[in-house]
Amino acid sequence: MGEQPHLHQSHDHIVKRLKRAEGHLRSIVAMIEEGRACVDIAQQLYAVEKAVCQAKRTLIQDHIDHCLEDTVQALSRDDRAPLETFKQIAKYL
Repeated sequence: MGEQPHLHQSHDHIVKRLKRAEGHLRSIVAMIEEGRACVDIAQQLYAVEKAVCQAKRTLIQDHIDHCLEDTVQALSRDDRAPLETFKQIAKYL
């Protein structure tokens, strides 16, 4: 009895981004094993880090915009105010 898949429109995009980052990370490992310059390796690690961070940000924003929004849509505007504030501050993740 597993859970039903919880998919959003953005998930395909996130998976593609993470698969690219995965391949990029493998190439960074090869760079290290080949003895490439540390500055080159650091630059590539930074790029992978940014890609993973953006994937995380997209996932969280999508969850907020869809899952939480669906949960609280029946609330009054005043009762929704904390969610609106949370959505605004979450953009800075």
